[in-house]
Formats: sequence, structure tokens, C-alpha cells
Amino acid sequence: MTSPATDPQVSVVIPTYNRRDQLHDTLLQLTRQRPGTPEFEVVVSDDGSSDDSASVVRSFSDRLRLKYHFQADEDNRVALARNEGARLASSPILVFLDTGALPGPDFVRRHVLAHQDDAARCALLGYAYGYNPEAPMWEVPDILRQYPPEEAVRRYGEVPEFLDLREGVLAQCGDDLERRSIPWQVFWTINCSVRADDFWSVGGFDESHRGWAVEDLELGYLLHRRGLPIRFDRSAWVIESLQERKRREQLDQFKQNMLRLVARHPEPVIEIGWALVDDDLFWPWEDDYTDLLRHTREVRALDVAAEIEQALRGSSPTGTVAVVGAGGHLPDSLRPATVMDFDRELLDRAVRDGRHAGHHALGLRTPLADRSVDVVVITSRLAGLWDRWKDRLLAEAHRVGREVRCFS
Repeated sequence: MTSPATDPQVSVVIPTYNRRDQLHDTLLQLTRQRPGTPEFEVVVSDDGSSDDSASVVRSFSDRLRLKYHFQADEDNRVALARNEGARLASSPILVFLDTGALPGPDFVRRHVLAHQDDAARCALLGYAYGYNPEAPMWEVPDILRQYPPEEAVRRYGEVPEFLDLREGVLAQCGDDLERRSIPWQVFWTINCSVRADDFWSVGGFDESHRGWAVEDLELGYLLHRRGLPIRFDRSAWVIESLQERKRREQLDQFKQNMLRLVARHPEPVIEIGWALVDDDLFWPWEDDYTDLLRHTREVRALDVAAEIEQALRGSSPTGTVAVVGAGGHLPDSLRPATVMDFDRELLDRAVRDGRHAGHHALGLRTPLADRSVDVVVITSRLAGLWDRWKDRLLAEAHRVGREVRCFS
């Protein structure tokens, strides 16, 4: 319980849509935080529910410090709903919690502890028992009818089917996500927190986002790019109550939103994620990006200026050119072109005279429009990645160029 006489230290933001029963259960668990829990408020942000979710919120007004926001139902605007909830929040710490996630009794306290040291800011992820859309544990509802969440965790916390979908990732890095190249790959809003000023410094969630997935990955990416480490705390746990999911529809939305993400942030790491999701994959992202970082180091000294010059012999002097894998040294004969490389340092060196347009890109999905250049040159700087990405690289080159000349 919270006292209106004391300013809340943390705001728990819960987006919801037509899940009145699950919302009730989530709010009920928030009333069960242990004595001594820091003062907190709960902000429910309703994405256009047509059930009586509002009355469910009102029913807790004597037990929780509550705020409620309602927005019209316009096709899954959960990112906007979270932002609107964050705007209503009055605390310096924002915790994002999904409807239907049942927090443990130390949930609020653990999130607050993560953000008490102003000199060691981070974004925190908490554990989510029962959250495994790929292989749901259908017994979870029965378990939660028999036992309170903390007893369910005590009894089933070691059962593989009950573990968080991210358990394999956590085991590989010993729960230290900063050992990974892309810790934000598992930044999911079912259970996470960040200081409000850090959240707004990157613009919050993308409010134009629609549908399932990616808005949380983008937030994690932006926070980490800004310099915030991403931490993990198993003690800040929730149990995900099983919900019906339209998996094919969700996966289609995932693909569409990853395409939007790579358009918004055209960087090699995002290109790789897009290509994997487009192939119905996700978990190889870390390994594939780590391989790219290794390859970048290995070919840093590879000069392909002579290749580029050779590739363009005989081409129209007025034709437009894009070079994929340009390196840091371009031939003097190269007319103004679009040049791309996965090594940002070399790319900056190549375009510093201002003659050429540069893109930090691997070439799997570039910012160029369809058929926007006459000739695409793919250099041998991509040779070490050819076995892995040949089909994608060629498909993208043919999408943007009328002719492709390849040295890989």
C-alpha cells in the first residue's frame, strides 16, 4: 500500500487492452508487495478497451495509488499507450509491466534498488517465469489457481518449461548481459525499468509503431547506444499468466516492424536482425553480429580501390554508382557515388572530402530506393561473409541497382 502523503519513488506503467481479468490479477499482486516497499504509483494506460477495464482500475483505488489513461482503439498503439502512461507518471523511475504479468512481492523494491545510484545508471530487465511464446507451459493457469506466485516459483522455478524464454541467453552470459554484443536483443517490456529522464532522452517508444514486437527492442537499442548498460535481476521477477496468441499474425507483424526498424536505424547490426527475422529466425543475431565484428577487424587493412576502378571500367560516365564494402580509400577516378561499408571508421575516412554520400551499412538492407542506381559494386571486403549472406547481399544489390558487379 502507498500513502498519498509521500511522493512515490517509482511509477509502474501498465498498458492494457480488453484484458480485465488479467489486469485485476496484476493489480492485486501489486497490493501484495512486502512491507517496507518504497512508495510507488501505478499508471494504467488503456489502448481503447471496450470491456470494463476502467472499473477494474477504480476497484483498487483504496489499495493502490492509481492513475488511468484511455486512448481510442486505433489498431494496437501499445507504444503510444506506454508513452502516455509515462507522461502521467510523477516519479523519477519508470517500471514497465505487461497486463497479465504477476509481480512477486519484492518486484517494486528490486527495480528501485537498481536505480538508486545516480552515478551507475542502467536499464533493468526482470525475469519472467512462464513467458515462452515459442513453447507455452499450458499448466501455468492451473498452477496459479492453486498457489500464490511466490509459492509457484518455489515449486516450479527449476522446471524447464516454466523458465523465461531468455534463459538460454542468460545461462550463456552468466546473467551479465553486458558480456554480449547486443544485450538489447532481450530488452522486452514485459518487465523492465529505466529512469524517466533517460527514457525521454531517447524519445521514449516510437509512437508511430503499430502491432506486436520491436518497439521494446528499439528502446533498448537506443538506451544502450546512449551509453546505458542493460542489467538483469532475477529477483525482480514476474509470472506471465498464459494468454492466447495468434502466432502467425504476430510473426508477420514482427517482420513488418523489423523492416520499419532497419529503415529508421540503417546500421549493420539492425540489418542482420531484419534479415534473420525475415527468415523466421531470431536467436542467431548475437552470433552473426559477433562474426561481423570479428570480420571487420580482420579486413580493416584491405584496400579495394583498384577493384572499384576495375569494376567501373566501361560503365557510362553519367551513370550512378553504389559501392558496397568501399573501405577507407576510394579511387580518384570514382565520380560522386553512394558508398557503404560495415566499418564506420573506414567509411568516415572514405567520405571526409564530401564528394561521396556514405552509409554505415553491411548491404543486407540499405537505405537506397528500388532501382535508384545504375551500377552496384560489391567488393572483396564482403568475401569473408559471402557464405553466410550471399543470397541476401545479391538480392539487395539487385533491388537497388540495374546492374551488379561483384568481387566477392
